[in-house]
Amino acid sequence: MKIYLVLRNSRKTECGAIKSSPRLAGRAAPFALLASLAFLMITGCSREAVNASANVAPETTVESVADRNVVTVMSADRFSVAPAVVRRESDQTLANGVVAADVSRTYPVTALSSGRVVDIKARLGDDVQRGQLLLTLTSQDMAQAISDYQKFKASEALAKTQVERDQLLFSRGVYAQKDLEVAQDTYNRAKIDTLTAEEHIRILGGDAQHLSSLIEIHAPVAGTIIEQNVTSSAGVKSLDNSPNLFTIADLSHVWVLCDVYENNLAQVHLHDRASVQLNAFPDRQIAGSVSNISKLLDPATRTAKVRIDLANEHGLLRPNMFAIVQFVSEGQHSRLTAPVGAILRLQDRDWVFVKVDGKQFRRTEVQAGPASADGFQEILSGVRAGDQLAADALQFSRAVENAKEQSEQ
Repeated sequence: MKIYLVLRNSRKTECGAIKSSPRLAGRAAPFALLASLAFLMITGCSREAVNASANVAPETTVESVADRNVVTVMSADRFSVAPAVVRRESDQTLANGVVAADVSRTYPVTALSSGRVVDIKARLGDDVQRGQLLLTLTSQDMAQAISDYQKFKASEALAKTQVERDQLLFSRGVYAQKDLEVAQDTYNRAKIDTLTAEEHIRILGGDAQHLSSLIEIHAPVAGTIIEQNVTSSAGVKSLDNSPNLFTIADLSHVWVLCDVYENNLAQVHLHDRASVQLNAFPDRQIAGSVSNISKLLDPATRTAKVRIDLANEHGLLRPNMFAIVQFVSEGQHSRLTAPVGAILRLQDRDWVFVKVDGKQFRRTEVQAGPASADGFQEILSGVRAGDQLAADALQFSRAVENAKEQSEQ
């Protein structure tokens, strides 16, 4: 016996119909009924399946989300606002610098002979006057020079006596003219040797009128000792392999040497105004001008040395002091600016709070430029002229965060 099951979908019926041949209808009825029930259990046909096959799209709902950058402040009056304004300003560049002695006012102190230090009269950092005694040393070179001087002086005295005797004999016709000339030449040579030995003693630092193997080293100029390379009982070598005994600098005028990055070199020019602020005296501003811009660039740091000449009559500037220098160019340009306190630096980004209406402020990211000495900072992008900004962005941000924490509790 064969049973044929035909399953069809119909819009009029909810399930498939089972049909068989009329001849086998009676016998196949139980089997057809079982097959029909099995099909219904497997397919789970229903009206919902028919509707799903109709490709009808479900209804879409749109929900609006509040702007998280907009904050509402109930007591907005207690926060002062300041407008973003356009100002005429000069190019300003900041750089780190260090105070250094003026090379043209720095003088090395050396000894022209070797020896050993006997006594030191000055120390590092002392102020000295021109001609002041710095140290005393004993020198073998001086002792040899004194010996040569005394020998030449004795030879000169002998030659002088010989000349005087030959002149007497020549006047009486006993001595020949040529013999007198030879004696005169010997005397002249002896005088030259004596003068040379005396000059040698003077060059070494001695005095031919007061012969001594001790050499006194005196200050060549008035100033401050900024370097000392000798101590008591130390050996002093010759000039070819010995450092300076002392270095004296006139600190009435000093330099400030700055490292300016190559990206900012176009904003620095000769004779531009410069404001120097020392780390030791942050409340003082010292005015100067650019006197030199190096033609060489440091390949390691990509910076060029910029020099500023400053007067230092009161000794406020000391060598090796750190300083912050602000260069101000002569030309002026229009720039959008805001008070420095209105710009908040947070996570390497700059933010301001722009007033939207009476109680609402919008936190806006901006690109901030350099700050000026009068408390304003340039804004390159993010706001427009006339926008009202929270004058103290840090205080405003803290108040907003505190309000959020209280509302969450």
